[in-house]
Amino acid sequence: MELDDFFGWFDDMSRRLRLRTEQVDLADLAGWRVDPGTGDLRHTSGRFFTVEGLGVDDPDGPVPHWEQPVLRQPEVGILGILLRRRGGEVSCLMQAKDEPGNAGDVQLSPTVQATRSNYSRAHGGRSVPYLEFFRDHHPARRRLVDVRQSEQGSWFDRKSNRNMVVETTEDVPALPGFRWTSLRELRALLSFDDVVNMDTRSVLACLPPEGPDPGGLHSMPEVLSWITDVRSAGGMRTTPLPLARVSGWRHGRDRIFHESGRWFDVIGVRAAGDGREVGEWCQPMIAPRGQGVAAFLLREFDGVPHVAVRARRGPGYVDVAELGPTVQCTPENYEDLPRSARPPYLADVLDAPPDRVSRDVVLSEEGGRFHHARNRYLVVRTDAGPPTDHPDFRWLTLHQLGRLLRHSHYVNVEARTLVACLHGMAEGAPAGGNQVGAGASSRRPRRRAASQSPRTGG
Repeated sequence: MELDDFFGWFDDMSRRLRLRTEQVDLADLAGWRVDPGTGDLRHTSGRFFTVEGLGVDDPDGPVPHWEQPVLRQPEVGILGILLRRRGGEVSCLMQAKDEPGNAGDVQLSPTVQATRSNYSRAHGGRSVPYLEFFRDHHPARRRLVDVRQSEQGSWFDRKSNRNMVVETTEDVPALPGFRWTSLRELRALLSFDDVVNMDTRSVLACLPPEGPDPGGLHSMPEVLSWITDVRSAGGMRTTPLPLARVSGWRHGRDRIFHESGRWFDVIGVRAAGDGREVGEWCQPMIAPRGQGVAAFLLREFDGVPHVAVRARRGPGYVDVAELGPTVQCTPENYEDLPRSARPPYLADVLDAPPDRVSRDVVLSEEGGRFHHARNRYLVVRTDAGPPTDHPDFRWLTLHQLGRLLRHSHYVNVEARTLVACLHGMAEGAPAGGNQVGAGASSRRPRRRAASQSPRTGG
């Protein structure tokens, strides 16, 4: 019942701000061109991002070499949430925003969600509202979070965004399409499919956890030394390639796709709608094949909840490896690979009895670059899981993850979503979460029966 007012506003914004999208041939993307020498897809302005090729050598991994398309966007964007405290309540200024790749329609976005090309107005459109709160210093503003975090290391090449939370004592009105939403509501909304977008989840994860630090199974110097060992030992190497000559991928008029029919496609999308800096545009997007799974196994040691994190190497990470969920994969991509290549503990997650599942929700990934990319996020309680001295895994507390999130490029974007969910579970957010380790499933009735509205070309 506490969320009825929010969903009344949110559903109204969904009707008002919904984008009209359609898939178009890659050759028909207005404002984009295929480089005649490399086949790379580039914007005619030279800004925004490019679709290029990447060769990956990983002699210690289950697949020693592969090639793939990748998004390259060297500029650093801003993901910023404006925060205020009134009457003991913490509220955040949030934006209802549709993206061409959203699975559904409008989702809840940060106050500012903009690449450098966007906020420098390379598209010739309107300015970004509230940008000055995150770029200008002011005595009434305090930066609570200001850290660079990576995005998907399998689809982006070394892409980072500046994640920021700025507290203000100023009287800041909410413009149309924006709403002051309590932090407690935000964390509760993480229980609903496709409501809180990836960028919001990333920023929320960077807020420090509440309460005293209970201490962990491993000390922070031990954890940092383990991460450094993984990064130093990794033999992964990447080489830029012309997109036209990436082996194993076929170029059709309407998409670029892997010859196996797995992994993802590169498609073209045309979008138009109201309430954006630009009313209509075209762009290429990555469209994954299949829904992913990202899950933490949760276990108590000496009465303190810990989650199992895995050190994951990725071709697009800035520093070789980042900490990810216990399990992170698209299960159907592994059907034709040897059993040794399948993610450990996947069966423990997918076959867990309901009374062991503390969180189970389907959430969209970044809809500005990925088309209908969704992951099923789970937190599953266990009495087993990885050994405490496993070379690829460590059991960490929420406070330890919070300490790592004060710094750049330690915790990947999928794990950050799960950290944001854990924050809500730890404080017992309404309609959203159970206490960590409480044992009841947080699977909730959905706002929409199918969590997706009809769109053309999707």
